[in-house]
Amino acid sequence: MVHGLLHFSFWGMVLYTLILTQITVISVTIYLHRCQAHRALELHPAISHFFRFWLWLTTGMTTKAWTAIHRKHHAKCETAEDPHSPVLLGLKTVLLSGAELYRKEKRNQETLVRYGQGTPEDWIEKNIYEKHSVMGVVIMLLTNVMLFGFPGITIWAIQMMWIPFFAAGVINGIGHYWGYRNFECPDAARNIVPFGLLLSGEELHNNHHTFGSSAKLSSKWWEFDLGWAIIKSFSLLKLAKVKKLPPKLISNPSKQFIDAETLKAVLLNRFSVLSNYTKEVVLPMLKTEKHKIDSRVKALLIREKSLIDHFDQKKLLFLLQKQKVLNLVYQYRLSLQDIWSRTSASQKELLDALHHWCASAEESGIEVLKQFAQRLKSYVTQPVA
Repeated sequence: MVHGLLHFSFWGMVLYTLILTQITVISVTIYLHRCQAHRALELHPAISHFFRFWLWLTTGMTTKAWTAIHRKHHAKCETAEDPHSPVLLGLKTVLLSGAELYRKEKRNQETLVRYGQGTPEDWIEKNIYEKHSVMGVVIMLLTNVMLFGFPGITIWAIQMMWIPFFAAGVINGIGHYWGYRNFECPDAARNIVPFGLLLSGEELHNNHHTFGSSAKLSSKWWEFDLGWAIIKSFSLLKLAKVKKLPPKLISNPSKQFIDAETLKAVLLNRFSVLSNYTKEVVLPMLKTEKHKIDSRVKALLIREKSLIDHFDQKKLLFLLQKQKVLNLVYQYRLSLQDIWSRTSASQKELLDALHHWCASAEESGIEVLKQFAQRLKSYVTQPVA
C-alpha cells in the first residue's frame, strides 16, 4: 500500500508525528513518572487507563517495570546499582544505549519485586499489557500503515525511537552530565534547559532530583513545565488531584529566635537554604576575590562535596589554605549541611546545633554571614496570618 486512507502532505505527517510523540511523552511524565513512580498526584481512572493503553501502543513498556527501574535509579543514584548512570557508565553509553539498559534491568526480578510495589495488577495489566506487550506496538504499526501507506512505517519508527532516545538517553544521560543546577542535591542531576516543552518538563532534572516527590518540576519563576500546566488543567476538570509539591521557604521578619519551627523549616527546605547561602554569602565573598580565583575553582566552592573528585578536591584545598576568609565561609557551609545530615540526632540536639551555628556565624566578623544567620532565624513553615 503506497498511499493510505489519509492523504496528508509531508508537513501534515510531520505534525501528526509530533502530536503522537507528545502524547507519549505526556503519558510518561504524568502517568508513569509523577503519578506511579513518585505518587505526587492521583489521576482519574479513565485518564490513567488511557495513558496505560497509549503507552502499550507506542512503547510496549509496562507500568511496573518502568516504575521499579525509575525508583531504583533514585534510591541508588550514581552508585554501581544505578541502572543508568552516565557518571559510571559514560554519557555515550547511556545516550545511545539507554533502551538496552532499561531492558537489561527489566529482566532483574529483584528490582521489579522491591521497587514495583503499588502499580496496577488488574486483569488487563496482567493478561494484555504485560503478557502481550509487543502486540500494542504492532497494532500501532498497522494503524500507521493503514492511514499513510509506506510513510506510516517511518512515522512508526520515529514513535518507537522517541522515548528510548529522549527519555532513556537524553534525560538519563545528558540530564546527569550537562546543564545548570538550581540546587546542590547529592547526585549529578542537572536542568538541561529552563523550558520544559519538548519533554513536558522532564528537562528540569535537577529540580526533580531535589524534590523527587513533587508533581511540579519547575522551581524558578522563569522555568516552564508543560507537564505541570497539563496537570493543572486536569485538576480544574476534576481529573487529577495533586498530592505533593516542593516545600516553600517562608520568612517572618519579626521572628528573630530559633525554635522547633525554625528547625523544621530549615530541614524541610535544606536545599533552598543552601542555595540562599550560595547567593547571600559565598557569591558576595567571591566578588572580593575575583582577581585571585579562576572560574573552575569558584564552581567547586558551591558544588556538593560528594561530587568533587580527588583532583578537584586538592585544587579547592590549595585555594582555601591561601584564602582564610573564604575557607571560613566554606567551613560554615559544610557545618550547616552537617546539621541536617545527622539523621540519628534528637530534635534537642539539632536545635542546639542550629543555635550554636547561628551564634558562631553572627560572631564571625563576616557581615554577609552574620546577616544570613539572622535571616535564618526568621524561617517558618507557615505564612504569617
